[in-house]
Amino acid sequence: MNCAKRRTATKALAGFLLAGSFGLAWGAQVAGTIVNLSGPLMVKKADGSVKVLALKSEVEQGDTLVSEKNTYAQIRFIDNSEITLQPGTTFKVEAFAYEAGKPDADSASFSLIKGGLRSLTGLLGKRNKEKFSLKTPTATIGIRGTTFIAQYVPMGAGSTGLARPGMLQPGLYVSVIDGMISMSNAGGSMNFSAGQFGYTPNTLKPPVMVPVNPGIRFTPPPVFSMQTGPGAQNTSASGKAAAVDCEVR
Repeated sequence: MNCAKRRTATKALAGFLLAGSFGLAWGAQVAGTIVNLSGPLMVKKADGSVKVLALKSEVEQGDTLVSEKNTYAQIRFIDNSEITLQPGTTFKVEAFAYEAGKPDADSASFSLIKGGLRSLTGLLGKRNKEKFSLKTPTATIGIRGTTFIAQYVPMGAGSTGLARPGMLQPGLYVSVIDGMISMSNAGGSMNFSAGQFGYTPNTLKPPVMVPVNPGIRFTPPPVFSMQTGPGAQNTSASGKAAAVDCEVR
């Protein structure tokens, strides 16, 4: 009798653990897929584990991606939006949810911890612009249906914060290729349209417009062309502008 009870309890526990393992396996929301990759790309999962991603690897909600030196990585999300990371970038998918028939459940929240990226709006951003946010240490970026580049330069150890030839001073920089974005922080908020550049050095300084490209560089391999997504545009002109250096005051 005791043996029978133990066998029953063991089966029940095994069933519970099996159900739990399925819950864990299906708990992570797949947000997108790596569609282009030029070098090593690491991911830190929500559970703390670290692995190397490859072409066609899935990116999940809660993932923190780290692109190595010389690595560009392009993620296509399930709503056909795209984010391309430049080398030396740390980027987190805070939350992402999209279902064609459930617009009220849309969610796209990201964090750019350091480095730079190019963002191309997809179906979620076109129907629910207010559901998209890109957080950085100095400001949050919102969209109005757009394509833009963002680059965050952290304050380095011993850095004076002064611009030097060929280098950007610390802060958040944006370049709008198409549409419009907003930059907001404790200092204020400002909109930037196609062809405009913006900058803010910290959370207390309001975003300002920069008259020319301050030195933002984003030159992924040709295979990473903007033509890979809906409504994509050629950025060769902006690529030429990226070679310009100036001091941002």
